[in-house]
Amino acid sequence: MTISSNIDWIARADNLTTRVRNYLDGRWQAESGGQLKKYSPRDGRLLAQFGRGTPADVDAAVVSARRAFEDGRWSRRSVQYRKDVLYRLGGLIERNLEELALLESLDVGKTITDALTIDVPTAATVLKTSAECADKVFGDVYGTDDSTLTYQLRRPVGVVGGIIGWNFPLLLAAQKVGPVLAAGNCLVLKPSEITSLSAGRLAELAVEAGVPPGVFNVVHGDGAVGAALAQHRDVDLITFTGSTQTGKRLLIASGESNMKRLILECGGKAPNIVFDDCPDLDGVAAAIVARAFWNQGQVCTASSRLLIQHSVKERLLPLVIEKSSTLNPQDPLTTAATFGAVASREHQEKILAYVRSGQAEGARIAHQSCVQSPHANGFYVPPVIFDNVSMANKIAREEIFGPVLAVMGFRDEEEAIRIANDTIYGLSAIVWTQSLRRAHRMSQGIKAGWIVVNATDKPTSDAGGALMTIGGHKESGLGAEGGIAGLAEYTISTAVQIFV
Repeated sequence: MTISSNIDWIARADNLTTRVRNYLDGRWQAESGGQLKKYSPRDGRLLAQFGRGTPADVDAAVVSARRAFEDGRWSRRSVQYRKDVLYRLGGLIERNLEELALLESLDVGKTITDALTIDVPTAATVLKTSAECADKVFGDVYGTDDSTLTYQLRRPVGVVGGIIGWNFPLLLAAQKVGPVLAAGNCLVLKPSEITSLSAGRLAELAVEAGVPPGVFNVVHGDGAVGAALAQHRDVDLITFTGSTQTGKRLLIASGESNMKRLILECGGKAPNIVFDDCPDLDGVAAAIVARAFWNQGQVCTASSRLLIQHSVKERLLPLVIEKSSTLNPQDPLTTAATFGAVASREHQEKILAYVRSGQAEGARIAHQSCVQSPHANGFYVPPVIFDNVSMANKIAREEIFGPVLAVMGFRDEEEAIRIANDTIYGLSAIVWTQSLRRAHRMSQGIKAGWIVVNATDKPTSDAGGALMTIGGHKESGLGAEGGIAGLAEYTISTAVQIFV
């Protein structure tokens, strides 16, 4: 993908016409329900206005998906056919890179550079990787005699409801679309009402790629629409990315309806643990800042707790502060921007409330930018680093989902593991050490679904992330996503015995 360096993104945004409508049976639908308004993170202006959606819209989408699944227009096509279509969809995303990146930047407040180089390319990669995994989900054949055949059959589960978060709208949608469709299912996708610009466009591109109408439907709306999807008795599985609180409500909805299967990727409070045997503290500091403040901290795997061994803390923390000082809020549509806005006014206020609570509970602000926001009405929160944090503080225990880093010290491995695990979450963790033995011990001791040792400062957009299978521990979720095992989560297993 070639990225032009001469684009006036602000001018493009001023001339952009957004379309946020439900997409059912391969067609855009008329608005329904009341009105939802989306305000631009970069400057606070009205960005889009669209229908709130209704349970009737959900029912129509589920009926469409069920009809498409049962008549076999997708589920009974060959695996190779589905692979080819998903691969074409990945290519169409790449061809529409600039359009999709602009939608993501405007919707979330992320920098246009990140949208161009990370979000959109990774979404394309996820779809292509799902396609490549489609023919690698195998059944099992058991030992037989000459009159018996016993095997495990895997089939698509049916109609899948996808509910996604707002921080990476296109990428999160791709992470549902890829495995759901690769396995032969049909999908009803409900994007977040906070970031709704790209989902319908993705569905439109899917039809262009060859996905039959009705296989991939999009219904917009608020929590009431999500609840209707979760409670629908003709939905076979809900796949969700979002908060732990919402994940718990989905568990209740499943039990109260048809006991539909659930894949839940929920909250996190990741520790970033640095031991004193790391020779390149400058490089470690750069990676800490990147992992804590990427996407303005609006990442479920953001390393929002920094644990530094006491003997190296006085040398490392100033380096972290120095590198954080270059991350000042900028207009996300300028290509030089390295730090943008947060997604909504409500989320901005929530983050600032956590900053106030950290101060009230005795933590010390070690760094906070005083640079003026580029737009007075935009939703900007500069990076904040707290030192002298206790695990009793709210900023150390609750998922802030913003650019707030809580710094704590530790003596040894045992204390580091104890602090790392002192949380309801178990999504991810990072460990910095030169000792392979220590890396193994820490990986055995930390309760998290994804542990990175000696992380880099750049998130990857290659197939590696899409090939890994990751599932949250504790209240970070159920099931797993990514790779062959993650794709298998979208199938249902049947034991078959044939006597001849």
